[in-house]
Order: sequence, then structure tokens, then C-alpha cells
Amino acid sequence: MGKPPCIISLNSVAHQLKIKPEKIVLASGNKKKVAELQLLLQPLDIVIVMQSSLGITDAEETGLSFVENAIIKARHASTISGLPAIADDSGLEVDALNGEPGIYSARFASRCGVVGEHNDAANNQLLLEKMKNVPDMQRTARFQCVLVYLRYAEDPTPLICQRSWQGKILHQLNGQNGFGYDPLFHVPTHNCSAAELRAEEKSRISHRGQAMQQLLENFRQLYS
Repeated sequence: MGKPPCIISLNSVAHQLKIKPEKIVLASGNKKKVAELQLLLQPLDIVIVMQSSLGITDAEETGLSFVENAIIKARHASTISGLPAIADDSGLEVDALNGEPGIYSARFASRCGVVGEHNDAANNQLLLEKMKNVPDMQRTARFQCVLVYLRYAEDPTPLICQRSWQGKILHQLNGQNGFGYDPLFHVPTHNCSAAELRAEEKSRISHRGQAMQQLLENFRQLYS
């Protein structure tokens, strides 16, 4: 007696999901992120394309967590492109501010009336003002990064990679490298700000770098 048709169908679907994609869309217009992912996935012969190169605009980030927003962005890009998609959502959590700025890290100052969606200088200035009376022992913080991979738009089991980077908030800006809150983020293991690290070292130890390595490990298991 043969296998029930439904079992054959499920096995067929499982086989299809194991097939390595040739191309993945990144739900971002950031060329640096594309370059990082392309380099990371080069051994697997997977091409990464920016959503903006396909005419896809940014999704509205209506989630209340990094995970929700990353899934929203990945699903948006996959739905429009018809390709598997990767998206990330990241930000800074400051313990003395009850986790702020969190998912609003890029819009921290603009939410308080400062003009401009992604104003690093204004964001850093606001953070310094809010932390001016906080003693050193209470200035703990961490960067969070969530990477999401969807095999198709309605994927019910997205691959989620999450990593954090522990540190403290400095009393003044230090360093010229990096972006965002890097000049205010003290890295205890290196005794300097994130903006004083060499790019290669930051990529190795940062929240995003660690999440990318986790993504690569999962890809190797998924498509081996």
C-alpha cells in the first residue's frame, strides 16, 4: 500500500525548501550591509541584491520589537520581489533609560521634535542630555541586532538570529569611525569606544557581526 498523497506532498515541499537559493533580497538600501552579507555568503555562491535596486521602498516599521520589525521588512521585500529575503533591525538599549532608545534608535531625536529621521549628532546629543546625571556604575547598555531570513513571503518559520554587544555609555563623544551611537558606546574588552575600533575588529565583535556569523552557520546547516 502506497504512501498517502498528503505525505508525498509534504515531503516534496520539504525537499524544495532545502534547495539553496541563487539570489536573496536584502530589505535595505544600505550598500555597506549588502557588501557585508555578500562577503559572508560568498562561500555558498548566493547573490545578495538591495531592495532599492529592485524598486522596492522601505516598509513601515510598525512592530514593537526588533524581531517584529525585522520580519515586517523581510516579508515586505519578499512579497514584492518574489525572492527569499533577509532583513535586520538593530538599536541601542540603555538600562538607565528603561531600554530607550531601543527600536527607535535611529529616530530617537526626531521623536522628540528634532528635524530629520536619521540625525546621528542629534541622537547622540539627546542621549548625553538624558544621561548627564547618571553615575558610571549605572551607565550599562547594549547594542541589539536581529537578523531574519524568510525563504518565501509567507514563511511560517522564519530563521531568526539575535546577538547583543555589551558596553557602557560614555560622558562624551570619542572616535571618528563607525556611525550612530558608536562614539558614545564604550567597549570594555577593548577599553575604547566603538568609534575607535578598526572596521575589521568591529565587524568581528559587534552585535551585527556576531548575528551574521550565526546566520552563516544556520545557512550551512539549512543548505548542506
